[in-house]
Amino acid sequence: MERTITYQGAEVWYSVEGKGEALLFLHGYLESSEIWKSFTKRFTTNYRVICMDIPGHGRSGMLGKVHEMDEMARAANAVLENEGIRSVTVFGHSMGGYVTMEFLNQYPDKVRRYCIFHSTCFADNDEKKLNRDREIGLVKCGKKMQIIHTNIPKAFADINLERCENDISRAKNISSVCSDDGIIALLRGMKNRKDHSELMSKSGKPLLIIYGEKDNYIDTASFSNMVRLASQATVIILKNSGHLSFVEEPDRVFAGIINFLNS
Repeated sequence: MERTITYQGAEVWYSVEGKGEALLFLHGYLESSEIWKSFTKRFTTNYRVICMDIPGHGRSGMLGKVHEMDEMARAANAVLENEGIRSVTVFGHSMGGYVTMEFLNQYPDKVRRYCIFHSTCFADNDEKKLNRDREIGLVKCGKKMQIIHTNIPKAFADINLERCENDISRAKNISSVCSDDGIIALLRGMKNRKDHSELMSKSGKPLLIIYGEKDNYIDTASFSNMVRLASQATVIILKNSGHLSFVEEPDRVFAGIINFLNS
């Protein structure tokens, strides 16, 4: 079922499917809730699945010139409040992982478990900040599609490019809907985000970390540092995936998540 709420004057779009324990899925940069569609249907027999468009992407509106990650977490909380959900497992893919960490920071009593899905708890380093600025410059010059045609294939492992040709095309179509202003606002928010190393280390919440060995965006050092920080974490390493394992290896990812939810 498709629904909307108004948050800070902007429309926030989300969907709700299934019944049972609540699962919230937060998408990544240049994505929308559509990216989850075929994967999250696997959960709806036994779980209540909420997928939202993070403001600035998909069908959700704009809040301002900078979409800080803590504000995106409050938008997610507004969705849960609208549904009367007081306890949730949060899955954050890439940028959605940054929002997940902020959600945990602000609403620890609402988080039953959480999953960092091809993402990190760390702030941007100087190199990544420069890359955010470069992409902002390209969007301002009307070159959004140049970013999409570069970034989307890079999200897949090289070995999967031919097999996932249709998935890559679909992901590009999802990205093309993202507005220029929304892309810029979220790039600025990601660039400004806080480091949540201490939170991950000390929260005590059940945590699942999912990593693809062929991920072109999350390096091995960042992944290893997170694993060292979070001694309580369950870890899934996918040898044949890049940054989008729930598309590249959905059966393995689903099985791993179900084991985590049941443990």
